[in-house]
Amino acid sequence: MVSVLALVIPLAFAGAISPVMLTEQTVLLAGRDGRRVAGGYAVGAGATLLVLLSLLVLFGSAIALPGEPRLSASLDVVLGSLLVLIAAVLRLRRPRTPKPEKSRDRGLTPGQALGFGVFSMATNFTTLAAMVPVAKEIAASDLGLIGRLIVIGIVVVVAALPAWLPLAMTLVAPAPTRRGLQALSHFIDTRGRLVTVLLLTAVGLFLVARGVVHIIGS
Repeated sequence: MVSVLALVIPLAFAGAISPVMLTEQTVLLAGRDGRRVAGGYAVGAGATLLVLLSLLVLFGSAIALPGEPRLSASLDVVLGSLLVLIAAVLRLRRPRTPKPEKSRDRGLTPGQALGFGVFSMATNFTTLAAMVPVAKEIAASDLGLIGRLIVIGIVVVVAALPAWLPLAMTLVAPAPTRRGLQALSHFIDTRGRLVTVLLLTAVGLFLVARGVVHIIGS
C-alpha cells in the first residue's frame, strides 16, 4: 500500500489545488446559514469525487491490468504523457479568476449547495484529470478490496481539501479561520498553479519512464 500511496498522494494534492472551489466554499461559509450550506457543498463535492474515482477503479479492474503487463506499461506511457501535456496547458493557460460576488452562494439551501458541490467537482478539469492515473495505479495494484477502499478514501479526502478544509477550520478554530483562509487563498493564487504543474510533470515523467522500462524489458 505504501508504494501505491507514494504515487497517488502527489496526484491527489495536485488535484486539490483549486482556487475556484476554495473561493466558492469560503463565500458560502460567509453567507446565510453558512456552515450548513458549506456542509452541503462539501458533501456534494466529496461524494462526486468518490463515485467517479470508484468507477474509474472498477473500469481499470475490469480490463485486468495486473494480468496484462504490456498493456499496463503502455497505459503508463499514455497517462504519463497526458499528465505532462496537462501540466503544459496549465502553465500556458490564463488562470481562471474566481468571481465570488457572482457566486451562487446567497440564499442557497443545503440541498442546493449539495448540487452546487456536485457541479463544481464534476467540472473541475484538473482534479478529474489527476484521478485517471490514480485509478489506474489502484486498479493495477495487488491490494485487496479493503486496501483499495482505504487508498480511495485517502485520495478523496486529500483531493477534496478545498471543499471540506474551510468548513473544518471554522469548526476547530473559528477566530483564526479568516486569517488562515486568506493565507491559504493567497498561497494558491500565487503558487498553486506552479505546484500543480510541478507535481503533474514529475508524476507524468515517472509514469512515462516506468512504462518505457517495462515495455523494453518485456
